[in-house]
Amino acid sequence: MDRSKFVEKVKPHESGFFSRGSHTIGHLDIELTERCDNNCIHCSINIPENSPEQKRELNTSEWKRVIKEAADLGVMKIRFTGGEPLLREDFSDLYMFTRRLGIKVIIFTNARKITEKISKMLSEFPPMEKLEVSVYGMSRESYEKISRVPGSYEEFHSGIDLLLKSNIPFVVKGILLSDNISEKEEFESWASTLPWMDQPPSYSSNFELRERRDSNSKNRMIDSLRNTPDDPIGIYSENRKLTKSKIEFMTKFIGPPGPELFSCGAGQSGSVDAYGFIHPCLTLKADEYSYDLKTGTIKEAVFEFFPKKLNTKATNPEYLKKCSKCFLKGLCLQCPSRAWSESGTFDSPVEYLCNVAHKEAQDLGLLKGDEKGWEVTDWKKRIKKLEEKGNDRDR
Repeated sequence: MDRSKFVEKVKPHESGFFSRGSHTIGHLDIELTERCDNNCIHCSINIPENSPEQKRELNTSEWKRVIKEAADLGVMKIRFTGGEPLLREDFSDLYMFTRRLGIKVIIFTNARKITEKISKMLSEFPPMEKLEVSVYGMSRESYEKISRVPGSYEEFHSGIDLLLKSNIPFVVKGILLSDNISEKEEFESWASTLPWMDQPPSYSSNFELRERRDSNSKNRMIDSLRNTPDDPIGIYSENRKLTKSKIEFMTKFIGPPGPELFSCGAGQSGSVDAYGFIHPCLTLKADEYSYDLKTGTIKEAVFEFFPKKLNTKATNPEYLKKCSKCFLKGLCLQCPSRAWSESGTFDSPVEYLCNVAHKEAQDLGLLKGDEKGWEVTDWKKRIKKLEEKGNDRDR
């Protein structure tokens, strides 16, 4: 097919977004599989590449029905993730089907399954969004200590070389663990040489426990990897740097959230898992908030199911005493999804996240001594002082 004709054929929908009251949804997350060819020590979702769960995954025609429905609703962007989405034998078919509908595609991948065939397809029929490639180490030793798969480092580099050779736009992102922290400077230096990296790479932090609460042993492993707020080699030293964007973010989102649990935007962009259930966000896999697309539609989930289910208030006395009154919302990652993965409830405070947020707030000058965020009443004045401090630094 002539590339110019293809690009013209797949121009974005004029309808743009579909609305839900005052909300709009411009994209949909699709988790094609939870299987992965890596076995990363920190991962909250992956299952083995040859897991019998593969039999439960939606087949090609079922996925096409979901994607077509999304297109009919005006969705302009779909993010294919996993697990490793390129493990699906029908990935190319689903990708081309999506692009022909005029939908832009984001691909989250470890790049190990980037082949000549895949790179040729992405070059001839571009996704219109940069691929996002996870990087676990700059040496074979560090990479495979984290991926726990022999040979994965060479396959990763082979995939990267094919992307570069085919001039396919991509960015890289990393994680910080004891096995690769010494390579952080080298990683950032290498990332800066990539043509499409216009800013430093992002890092995963505050590693989440298993989204499906399916393995106590894996949860213990993940918990042991978490950097503490006082860890000098951890990512928190980066998080505590005062930047204009950080101040703008905090100004927008900081303040006591009240008893409403879903003040995070959940449900404004749905996430369909490998088995055909749509969830209000990518990481919330609890049955209470799952809607089966094998018996219903995305439209029903977004316009009927989510609005009813997400109109939920906290009842946990500890949450109401602390989290609902805490002004550190712009710093704290507490949310129903993380609470559920940690405790099996949606309104239990996550002590680890609380400690991280308080340490960062102390370093930014928002808290004094042992103050707690829920005890502070003059937080607006403190934020204003922080804004002034940031403005002074910009002059």
